[in-house]
Amino acid sequence: MRVLWQCTCVVLVAAASWGSACYGQAKQKTAAHSASARRAAPVNIGPPVLRPRAGHKFPVGQTLVYAGEWRIFKAGMGTLSLERAGRDYHVIGTATATGTVAAIFHVQDRYESLFDPARFCAHSTSRHVEEGSRRVDTTINFDYRRRKVIFDQNNIKKKESKHEEHEIAGCVTDMVSAIYYVGSLPLAPGGAYTFPLNDGGENVNVTVRVEAREKVKTPAGSFSAIRVRPESEAGIFKKGNIWIWYSDDAARVPVQARTRMSWGTLTLTLQRIDKK
Repeated sequence: MRVLWQCTCVVLVAAASWGSACYGQAKQKTAAHSASARRAAPVNIGPPVLRPRAGHKFPVGQTLVYAGEWRIFKAGMGTLSLERAGRDYHVIGTATATGTVAAIFHVQDRYESLFDPARFCAHSTSRHVEEGSRRVDTTINFDYRRRKVIFDQNNIKKKESKHEEHEIAGCVTDMVSAIYYVGSLPLAPGGAYTFPLNDGGENVNVTVRVEAREKVKTPAGSFSAIRVRPESEAGIFKKGNIWIWYSDDAARVPVQARTRMSWGTLTLTLQRIDKK
């Protein structure tokens, strides 16, 4: 059940929500690697992060509300919101178990990100995870001047903490802001777009394949949408598939998402758009 809800966060908050375990999470280096070995290792430059396409409109001041369904069960609710924070944009994503699923397995997760809307470089990301008895707080900061990503994690239940620093070659996306980054791309049907994603360790190159234009009906309305499928050489994509449908307009709102794994299919559908 924990895997199910990690995947829920994936789809909601960055392709990523898109999620620490399910969206091409970078493999964390262990304490066995010496500092000298880390300095000697080459840094993967990878593909560049592209600036938003001309005419792209960020859905600032909007909160997207989703409902999740797993098999025949209503699995939970999720939200995704975007606000201004000085020169940056602030993303907040949540996932909460409801109904029968909540009675079996408690989930109350919160994901946040700060990113530069002009260049789409992630500045920081954090998450508070409550899954079953698990309670973990994680913060990740991107220091581009030092070319470092700083990872700090506190396991509240186990009273354990972790601090790591890894080299990055340049601008990267994070698992939360990545869902907005993908929406800012041209998304031409048949096209593919590759970008670096970092979740506190080494970069992972994610490729988004644009599969088709489709009509999607949701409680929030009917949409002309673009279906995309993210892939990477790490993480969940070796075991299953994730699709996201973006509205085919200037805002590129993620109106539906689906993950298909060995344990079944989870679908998230937009219920409404709350505006300030």
